[in-house]
Amino acid sequence: MNDTDDSDRELRVSKIRNGTVIDHLAAGQALNVLALLGIDGSGGESVSVGMNVPSDKLAKKDIVKVEDRELSQSEVDVLSVISPEATINIIREYDVIEKKRIERPEAVTGVLSCPNRNCITNADEPVETRFVVLSDGLRCDYCGEIVREDEIATHLDVS
Repeated sequence: MNDTDDSDRELRVSKIRNGTVIDHLAAGQALNVLALLGIDGSGGESVSVGMNVPSDKLAKKDIVKVEDRELSQSEVDVLSVISPEATINIIREYDVIEKKRIERPEAVTGVLSCPNRNCITNADEPVETRFVVLSDGLRCDYCGEIVREDEIATHLDVS
């Protein structure tokens, strides 16, 4: 019975030749990660997504595999706020050449919009958004508006 379960997992998440595997995402975050990466299918990227996949560590997890792309540090920073347990694996020629746990940064810049319409970042000023990372969300560095963890996906501002 266990052998069948293991082979089922392998079929759900096949290897990629080159790219990035984002593993140990909190269940339900895979689509937010795709939004963060600006992947909507129109760019022709090869992407594999596993949602609510059984996990020994998290009970259920999501996995995103993006071929021929490595994440920028700002993308990893926001990812750490969405899913702090995630790991990043860089794949080249089917082998993992780098595996790292993401760490929560002190701040994220330029990847979220501020929900406060009166914030200077929403005016026609050349000001990039900046949020201080809190234990349960983010605080706008300009106006103090708080964005809770469950609201982050709606304020992603990446392209």
